[in-house]
Amino acid sequence: MRQELDELLCEKYPKMMVNRHKPMTQTAMCWGFECGDGWFNIINQLMSQIQHHIDWNNKKEELVPQVTLTQVKEKFGTLRFYYDGGDDRIRGLVTMAQAMSGVTCENCGNAGKIRGNGWYYTSCEEHANEEDKTVSEPVS
Repeated sequence: MRQELDELLCEKYPKMMVNRHKPMTQTAMCWGFECGDGWFNIINQLMSQIQHHIDWNNKKEELVPQVTLTQVKEKFGTLRFYYDGGDDRIRGLVTMAQAMSGVTCENCGNAGKIRGNGWYYTSCEEHANEEDKTVSEPVS
């Protein structure tokens, strides 16, 4: 992810980003968000929903442990969002975001699908590797 998008997420969600500048012996967040810009909106919405849920419940004194990120990356063509804290609702939000990444181009954010043969990635037709592009059948 581009540095300016990475920095924006760090700025918007500081409670989740406490590990961002720790050494690699303590967290993988030292490398930032290890995915393409196309998933920025998924990650941004996910983090927004998580923080809103935590803050809302904590106001009601129904404490939800603060989520802190340990790694965010692409693996096998979909988003991986590793964290500490949270509750069952947050696990559900993360599962949904990971599923959405499997149908969203990691490069541009348009509709996509998982492609590849051994090394998987999610992309739209425009950003697909040539060997992974859909071959149209000739019309008879």
